[in-house]
Parts: sequence; C-alpha cells; structure tokens
Amino acid sequence: MADNFTTLQVIAAIIIVTIAYLVRGITGFGSGLIAIPLLSLMLPLSIVVPLIGFLDYSCSLVHGIKLRNHISWQLILPLLPFSLLGVFLALYLFNTIDALLLKKILGIFIISYALYTLIAIKTHIHRDKLWAIPGGIFGGLIGTLFGTGGPFYVIYLQLQGLTKATFRASIATILFLDGSARIIAYFANGFYTHETLTLIAWTLPIMSIAMFMGGHIHTNISHDKMQKGIGVLLLFSGTALLIS
Repeated sequence: MADNFTTLQVIAAIIIVTIAYLVRGITGFGSGLIAIPLLSLMLPLSIVVPLIGFLDYSCSLVHGIKLRNHISWQLILPLLPFSLLGVFLALYLFNTIDALLLKKILGIFIISYALYTLIAIKTHIHRDKLWAIPGGIFGGLIGTLFGTGGPFYVIYLQLQGLTKATFRASIATILFLDGSARIIAYFANGFYTHETLTLIAWTLPIMSIAMFMGGHIHTNISHDKMQKGIGVLLLFSGTALLIS
C-alpha cells in the first residue's frame, strides 16, 4: 500500500469501484458516473479521473472487441475530431481552473444528469451527423475533466435510431477511442503519478471481478427502475460534492 493513502481510503476506493463496475456489468453503463463523484469526496480529481479513465478504457476495449461486427463507423468517424478538440480544451482547463471549483462544477453536472435520468426525457430520432459536433466536443471535454463524458455520446447515438446491438458496439468503440486519447493526454501531462498507478494496481482486478459478476447476474429489476435507482444515487453524490 502506498504511504500516501490511508487504509480507509484504499478500502473505500475498492468498495466504490466494486459497486460501480458491478452496476456496469449488469446495465452496460454508469461506472464513471457512480465512481467519480464518490471517490472525489476523499481523493483529488487529478487522481480520480485518470484512475477511472483507465478502468473504463479497459472495459470498453473488451466490449468493443466482442461486438466489433456491429460497429457503426459512419457515425463514429465524424465524432472523433470534435472529441479531440474537447480533450485539448479540457486539458487547458484542468491546468488553469482551481481544483475546488472543478469539484463544484462536477457536482452541478452530476445533479443535472441525475435529474435528466429521473425525469426520463425522451430523445427523438434525428438522423443528422451534425449532432457529432456538440456530442463530440462535450463528450471529450466533460470526459477528460470529469471522466463522465459518456452521456453526450449516448444521446448522440440515441438520436440516430440504432438497433440495440449496433448501439452497444458503437458506444463501446467511441469510449475506447475517446479513452485512448484521454489516457495519452493524461500521461503526457503527468497525471499518472505513482499514487494513481498504485490505485490502478489495487482496483483493476477488483473491476474485472465486478464486471464478470455483473455480467452474470440475472435480475428482475427492469432497466428503467435500475436507471432511476442510479439517478437517485447520483443526486445524493452530486449534492455531497457541492456541500463538501
């Protein structure tokens, strides 16, 4: 165990990662949205975001390989340059904005997405690739700053009216490519410190086990009820970030 982490911090991180990736194994989403705000209550975002970014990248790599025959490249390719723009903009903000202010902004974003989830706003099909511009920029920006850019990519793909298999394959591929750019950027900017790499070593096997268990859990809870349960959790965690 690294000297810079207390036993309580390591245990709490393992529990949070287990819950987050158990949920992702069951539902296919939500790991970053659950793990990052909770971990940020006890660790700085400069450690938490690269940590979960690496874990999510590993998940997306596995899913992308399994579902590669269903990937919709014609929807993904227009998104990539705008995602990269968002990544570079986020790196600039990461180095210029106060860490406490970033945590408050994350709290506001988490609460906003929680309300979006609980209200269950419906997206209508608009097959226009111009949605790649805001989807890519905000996905790359929020993903790099807070590790939670997935909702913008999800909305972009939902607007295209994809089948379930194509949607899952495409979102996994987007998150893999986006994650690749972010991880390279984090390394280049020195965010993968000894502390962060230590936490990755502790949590990567935990994440793998939780994903495997989640993927084999058969639950009677509907997708909508699961999503609303996650929304309530996000509402509390976002509020805790604002008042912490």
